Amino acid sequence: MVAMRRSVLLAMVLVVCTACGAGPSNRPHVAVEREGGGSEPTATETENPDAAPPVLQTPKNDLAWTDCTQSTLDALGPGTTAPAGIVFECGSYEAAVDESGTLPGTFTMGAMRARLADTPENAAPLVLTSGSDRSSTATLAALSTGGLTSLLSTRPVVAVDRRGIAASQEIECLTPELRSSLANLGQFDPGTGDQVDKVTALGRDATIACTDYLQPQELAFDSTHAADDIEELRRTWDVDALGILATGNGSAVALSYAAKYPGRVGRLVLDSPAVTTVDAATVTEQQVAGQEAAFDAFARQCTALNCSLGADPRAAVTDAVTRAANGQIPRVSANALLTAVSGSLAAAGGDQQGRVRALSDAVSAALAGNTGPILAAVAQAEAAYESDGQFITRCTDGQQWPAPDRVRELQKLWGERFPLFGPTAAVGLLTCTSWPATAPPALPGELTLPVLVLSGTADPVVGNAGVGTVTGAVSSAGAATATLTWHGSGHPATHSDCAQKSIVTYVTDGVLPPDGSACPA
Repeated sequence: MVAMRRSVLLAMVLVVCTACGAGPSNRPHVAVEREGGGSEPTATETENPDAAPPVLQTPKNDLAWTDCTQSTLDALGPGTTAPAGIVFECGSYEAAVDESGTLPGTFTMGAMRARLADTPENAAPLVLTSGSDRSSTATLAALSTGGLTSLLSTRPVVAVDRRGIAASQEIECLTPELRSSLANLGQFDPGTGDQVDKVTALGRDATIACTDYLQPQELAFDSTHAADDIEELRRTWDVDALGILATGNGSAVALSYAAKYPGRVGRLVLDSPAVTTVDAATVTEQQVAGQEAAFDAFARQCTALNCSLGADPRAAVTDAVTRAANGQIPRVSANALLTAVSGSLAAAGGDQQGRVRALSDAVSAALAGNTGPILAAVAQAEAAYESDGQFITRCTDGQQWPAPDRVRELQKLWGERFPLFGPTAAVGLLTCTSWPATAPPALPGELTLPVLVLSGTADPVVGNAGVGTVTGAVSSAGAATATLTWHGSGHPATHSDCAQKSIVTYVTDGVLPPDGSACPA
């Protein structure tokens, strides 16, 4: 069976693009303000007098789009509302497994286009990549149904799933049992040794399962190959350059694209970028810091709403995690509970108060013995963030995964600094320790167009420390940059209508907002 599945993968059979689930989102109607005060940016403040970025073009040869609006909305769940006139269309194209020709075959890349009924037909699309955080199509669905109207009213947005994830020939290389053990970080597995030993063994087993399944392509899932897949879309469209909107880990794909194809980048928006040129433990530490900040925002809202978790939501959720770790909440591990919590925190916009109450009620019910709501939240979060393809790309992208002894040190250190999410996140690093090492992705050597960088103050997916590393990298390549901070909670910052308006101005005219601008929550 494994050999048969591998032959199917090598043959790269065409997969029909399907809609991906995503939670609702929304955005505040507020104006851009300068950090510390200031006014909305004007063209005279932000134009680059040296050179205008290239004009984005309408595709000469478009994909064969098929309407998938209803299936996308259905996947978002009952009660989901969408802007009037929203249209989702799914398509696909073929990309070489390896541009150098070392590995034969092609990969079917899944794409989804979002637009409004009155989006100008001749408007050049913006390409969205979210890397391995969440499928790009699900990210686009969440943004669009929650209020991407300011952007979609000017141009369509096309999301391309990273290879092996969702619509881009989704990979299943783990057995259900191994996948479950990884999701629970070995909590329910028998055997001797502590959790660090168990997860180290699980990571080794998962690495063997997936690398055996993927051979000889196991190293073809890095951000450089993902950049090649984006370039194949440009070639298919037959346009000179692409406008790219990268969210979270997608910034690694976008920067790899800019490094390899600098003349093909027409616009570059890096929304909530992950930190670059650092080891995996540092990347995770910044994510955990963002989770703690997002939880603090949740706790304040929960208290203000007189939610079911009581006067101290942090203490209540900490108690739930402790009980789950001790086996006192049936079928719910500590890591699964935290996955559900962080998944809820990542959603932005939409009915925010409803989401706060739903998470509060689910945790409260679990503490009272009713695990149905929290198990549903766990399943939703794991489907969004824990697929086999995401495991592969996450391990491939990471650099210098820590050894077990270092993880034990991080458990203690992060337990003091990040008491809710830290210890479990440290153990989770071990899932990738056995993965074959890959070279770090190249950063742009020369980049002359202006670059817009967004971030959020409470981002549970990547944190907000990536802004400095990314702006430093693109500035060193010669690019002018402007940063904009969204003072909201969730991921990504494009949920904010205020941030969208800056994106629209930049993508349309090549004009950056003043550096250090801010959008209120």
